[in-house]
Amino acid sequence: MKKIIALILAGGEGSRLSVLAQARAKPAVPFGGIYRIIDFTLSNAANSGIHHIGVLTQYKPLSLMEHIGNGEAWGFFGRTRRIKILPPRTGKEDSDWYKGTADAVRQNLDFLDSYEYDAVLILSGDHIYHMNYSDMVKFHRDRDADLTIATMRVPIEDAQHFGIAQVDHHYRIIDWEEKPKKPRSNLASMGIYIFSRDFLHKAITKNAGTDFGKHIIPDACQNARTYAFPFSGYWRDVGTLKSYWQTNLDLLSPEAGIDPGKWKIYPNLDEKHRIGDRPPTFVSSNATVQNSLISHGCVIEGNVINSILSPGVYVQRDTVIKDSIIMSGCEIGEGARLERVILDKEVNIGEGARIGEGEAVPNEEKPHLLEAGLTVIGKHAHIPRKAHIGKHCVIFPYVKINDFPAPILPSGATLKKNKETKEPAEEVE
Repeated sequence: MKKIIALILAGGEGSRLSVLAQARAKPAVPFGGIYRIIDFTLSNAANSGIHHIGVLTQYKPLSLMEHIGNGEAWGFFGRTRRIKILPPRTGKEDSDWYKGTADAVRQNLDFLDSYEYDAVLILSGDHIYHMNYSDMVKFHRDRDADLTIATMRVPIEDAQHFGIAQVDHHYRIIDWEEKPKKPRSNLASMGIYIFSRDFLHKAITKNAGTDFGKHIIPDACQNARTYAFPFSGYWRDVGTLKSYWQTNLDLLSPEAGIDPGKWKIYPNLDEKHRIGDRPPTFVSSNATVQNSLISHGCVIEGNVINSILSPGVYVQRDTVIKDSIIMSGCEIGEGARLERVILDKEVNIGEGARIGEGEAVPNEEKPHLLEAGLTVIGKHAHIPRKAHIGKHCVIFPYVKINDFPAPILPSGATLKKNKETKEPAEEVE
């Protein structure tokens, strides 16, 4: 598709992912052992024949930029293929950042216009899904559309979290509601758009609005040829800890419909902490692994049940890990018990620690942050031996043993580092 150029919106802060997105952009959060969230969008684009991509970054971009590199991992490298990182240009203050999705594209019209194209594919970098964009492009061109929006049916109780379209029998959008409190339809936007070149220029230069869903799309539905492309495959917004956890665990269920290998989703194998040159996984004779995804370089001497382990995880003897996500380089001490726990990179769990036990009371600082009994621990944290940590707890990155006020952290607690000790605000990982 030589006349198509793609922009990936990858500047999201990801505050609902709590400590997982504290020092990295949401699209750079690790997923499924060897991937990052943005790998799915990048791979979909590569597999759809998209040759030129701009990646719009903003919040904590270093890990994302390091991960993407020159794009070679996804084939965006060479004379006819290109990927370019596009940060905000105006200044260093927060007020100079992109003010919304439409503003981000508006600031990069000169990048788009450096190519010959007739349509722009605008993608989100923080969703887990598989789509051949060429089908959507054909749908767009067959209808001579000004704007086409990828949509799918969602449960009506979830519709309030999306842009919602009402369509006629030709799938032309006749009404649009952005995150309505009382939705009249369950046809939800997936955050994937195709704009014709001329209409995009007209829409974002004449309309001063900063956001597609709130400003550009409602106007387009009234004054332009705007269509809803129907999609029915696997697609998940992993913007909350619960959805992130559940989507990871979907990898362990053949019925869930997610299959990165079959979908040809490409990780960056040369990146630090990934497969790279790591040895094969070692599982001792006394260990058990049940319905779990175990990456290269792991050493399993304990018990892993229904969990995802990234490269280089060490599970010591008599440990039980259940329904959990363990990222690269973590070490789980002998006799520890973890249930419904998300560990970021390089976390050290002391021997005999118990994490994820007790009553599932709301988190004390952010009651709506954690659900389903989850507990999340930030990167490089150290958990004391024999510690007892309840459900719905948040432990911030770089917390050390002497930061614990007591060996028991009750359900719903949040633990941060001693203010006198500073950790890096952002690091390349």
